Amino acid sequence: MQFYILQIFPEIGINESFDSGAETARSMAESWDNQWLDLLQNNSSNNLYGAMTNLGVFFAVGTLLFFMMQWLKDVIYSEYSRPISGLIWPFIVVMLLSNTGDGSILSSLTLGVRNFINTINQQVVTSADTDQTYQQALNMSLAEEVAGSLIRPCQSLTGEQQNQCFAKASDQVDGLWQEYRNLYGNKVWIQRLENQVISLKFGTGNLSDTSFNSLLVNTAQTSIKNFLISLQYAFQNLLEATMLLIAALGPIAIGASLLPVAGKPIFAWLTGFLSAGIAKISFNIIAAVTSAVVINGPAENPNANPDLMWFIIFLGILAPILSLVVAGAGGFAIFSAISKTDGLVKGRI
Repeated sequence: MQFYILQIFPEIGINESFDSGAETARSMAESWDNQWLDLLQNNSSNNLYGAMTNLGVFFAVGTLLFFMMQWLKDVIYSEYSRPISGLIWPFIVVMLLSNTGDGSILSSLTLGVRNFINTINQQVVTSADTDQTYQQALNMSLAEEVAGSLIRPCQSLTGEQQNQCFAKASDQVDGLWQEYRNLYGNKVWIQRLENQVISLKFGTGNLSDTSFNSLLVNTAQTSIKNFLISLQYAFQNLLEATMLLIAALGPIAIGASLLPVAGKPIFAWLTGFLSAGIAKISFNIIAAVTSAVVINGPAENPNANPDLMWFIIFLGILAPILSLVVAGAGGFAIFSAISKTDGLVKGRI
């Protein structure tokens, strides 16, 4: 899920902060895409993937001896049925590990699977987040922090100085509301937050009222929110790095698949790769659905003043844990299905 939020640096300027956030999101996505191409296709004879492919070939040659010993044993005791089906594996290993310099068949298949997972993920995000609810929910929470960072210093002032401080803060944050309206339209939550700031500007609100708690939260809560939002960014990048790491280890799994064992390493490798993809899709589904609950519920109520700390905690900690649990269960199911299918195919050849 590609998104951006407003960085909490009012002194930089609202417009610059939005542009910086959008550019950072695009740059990160492009950087990951380029990294995948550099690893799996561009000059794959001399890069990291080429070295891993050579290591996979070494494993394949080393395990070929064990394979041949088992194959000869099957020839003697199994009436040729298992040996004939077993001969498929050496051809598969050689075919997948053949590297022409522009990428092996394995690297092309791996990149294709990754692109397929990303396509499905984008379709999920598009269908589940049609109204940009994920971005809205995050920006709704951070809008309170931005407004609060401007208004909070005024609390220590009194009289006319305080009024002037509120007026100046209100003028500064006007650009924030306009940027949000440009992105999401004239939403209720935007108008509600703007009205709260206007009430302070004209002295019609009381600083002790609970309706302004979200704007006047302490800096510790702001720091916690920033940390949790950074934590979910880190988790999404960790999933991408995990998929890239598993992709790089593919040649070793292929080379070790000639070992005469029931569970082929290639199945475990494929399961791990798909599990990382399931975790990525699961997180985006959880985030989009939970965001819709926030935006279609309290955000649409002009009298509500929701505390979104629970939402930030959920995205930063609980949603990653839940998506990993779902991915683990799904990966186990995939591994079991592949293993049973492999046994069925062998029994019919």
